[in-house]
Amino acid sequence: MTIHSSKYQVATDEVDKSTYRSSYFNSPPLDVSLSFPQATPASIFPPCASDYYQFDDLLTPEERAVRIKVRECAEKELAPIMTKYWEKAEFPFEVVPKLSALHIAGATIKGYGCPGLSITGSAVATAELARVDASCSTFILVHSSLAMLNIALCGSEDQKQRYLPSLAQLKTIACWALTEPEYGSDASSLKTTATKVEGGWLLGGQKRWIGNSTFADVLVIFARNATTNQINGFIVKKDAPGLRATKIENKIGLRMVQNGDILLNKVFVPDEDRLPGVNSFQDTNKVLAVSRIMVAWQPIGISMGVYDMCHRYLKERKQFGAPLGAFQINQQKLVHMLGNVQAMILVGWRLCKLYESGKMTPGHASLGKSWITLKARETAAVGRELLGGNGILADFLVAKAFCDLEPIYTYEGTYDINSLVTGREITGLASFKPPALSNRSRL
Repeated sequence: MTIHSSKYQVATDEVDKSTYRSSYFNSPPLDVSLSFPQATPASIFPPCASDYYQFDDLLTPEERAVRIKVRECAEKELAPIMTKYWEKAEFPFEVVPKLSALHIAGATIKGYGCPGLSITGSAVATAELARVDASCSTFILVHSSLAMLNIALCGSEDQKQRYLPSLAQLKTIACWALTEPEYGSDASSLKTTATKVEGGWLLGGQKRWIGNSTFADVLVIFARNATTNQINGFIVKKDAPGLRATKIENKIGLRMVQNGDILLNKVFVPDEDRLPGVNSFQDTNKVLAVSRIMVAWQPIGISMGVYDMCHRYLKERKQFGAPLGAFQINQQKLVHMLGNVQAMILVGWRLCKLYESGKMTPGHASLGKSWITLKARETAAVGRELLGGNGILADFLVAKAFCDLEPIYTYEGTYDINSLVTGREITGLASFKPPALSNRSRL
């Protein structure tokens, strides 16, 4: 019997498609790196092979203990899931309790339930998280070395007692909002306003690129005092009327970090939540000095992970009947990477020591951050070459690390801006702003 109805054919096609979709989407995801075994994927993280100059010898027993516990947690808890969440651009809330148990939030803060680590201990913890996953490292850095530290250094005693204990346990999450749609490198020119009213302040304006902002319970926000024209700091609750945070989509790096656009429409902040220690843009530098060190240690950790992955891969993957590690050109590239990592570690360590001794200058921090991120990009690029076609798969870490380095190269001061900070310090001449248009017109 022949059926001449086109409706039947359409219906049959739809059933077939529906069956296919159900079968496809309900099946477990195909792990290409396991189905076509060529080398061990990064979900089973390689052992650390990057401490060639025995950096551990420069650490105190307490700092080594921090390094070990963070490394173990990152390899066990983050490595198996990081690619899945990175691909989906979602934050892995399931690991927050594991990160809380590390007791590294509020790292260098003493008291209020914070661990009171040395700056070196905090740096090592940052690097060990970044070695496995840069997004989780950034999550902790924003929460701890920016928001929490700002409350600790610039907040009142009452604010410290009210906010820091919960933040230290990651029972509540914080973000730090400085940059705006029109002001990134020129953050001191921010336009968000704070207008004094009875009992508090009204905040109005926009913030952009604010990590953790879409789910943060506490937002540390900077605004220009409408009366004094100086920068002030405020603690804002997530449910404040007039506050809205939306996720920035389509990032190619740090995809698990939920960067957001914040809209402030007459957001009321009570007097008790104004940070008394922030009365000018210079007051933010107390926090940025520490966070810039931590940011410098992120690319150190990322580069360690890239080297470790390449080191294992070259011994497992074979071509022309021999492991890739047996070829001279590959050994040269691997040693190039290793040399970069050792130099980066030593610069980062010296930066910590200068800070601890009270000798670190803004130029020191800026040179460390800019140079280390530059070398990290170079290291990841060489690693990408070594892994060949697998170098573009997040399964083998290097492609993911390659992308994650790009925002780190830019945030906390771009390479160029940080270079100019150091340039100003060594020459005594500032070169940030171009000549006035009237002066240029005379040329």
